[in-house]
Amino acid sequence: MFAVPEQFSAATKTNFDAFFTTYTDMTNKAFEGVSKVVDLHLNLARTSLEDSAVAAKQLLAAKDPQEFFAVSAAQAQPSTDKALAYGRQLASIASSTQAELSKAAEAQIAETNRKVIALVDEVSKNAPAGSENVIAFVKSSIGNANAGYEQLTKTTKQAVEAMEVNVASTVNEMTKTAEKAVSRAKK
Repeated sequence: MFAVPEQFSAATKTNFDAFFTTYTDMTNKAFEGVSKVVDLHLNLARTSLEDSAVAAKQLLAAKDPQEFFAVSAAQAQPSTDKALAYGRQLASIASSTQAELSKAAEAQIAETNRKVIALVDEVSKNAPAGSENVIAFVKSSIGNANAGYEQLTKTTKQAVEAMEVNVASTVNEMTKTAEKAVSRAKK
């Protein structure tokens, strides 16, 4: 007698359990990323308030317009540096969170793929004569799905790498522009 329905039922339960575990892990990783962004924003708000109070005191203490503008220009560079550092930190959090999510998804897909192939191999051992074409079709479909997933993964990684390069380039350009603006303000 064939145990195929029981094998599929057990495989379905195992895959559901693995999916639920992966979903929980990915949700936790996403919340960790959001938590890091919230912490970054809170730190930014706290330091901005402190810096604003110090800057206001320095500007109010200026004795003449020339000193006022000199103090104002001196405050521009640290503010620009902090804004750029914030952008880098935000990009780093997004990149690391995305990498962790991708890694978890890839591990789940690889494990599910391994189990499906093992199940198909096991079922094919007990398959009735003449079902070789169906089994070959199922194995071919699994192979095609895996090839498609690998291409999607490769394309996604390339897109993320391109985004990281663009963010780094933008931050460098902003840094150069800010440095030029600060040097002009000091003149």
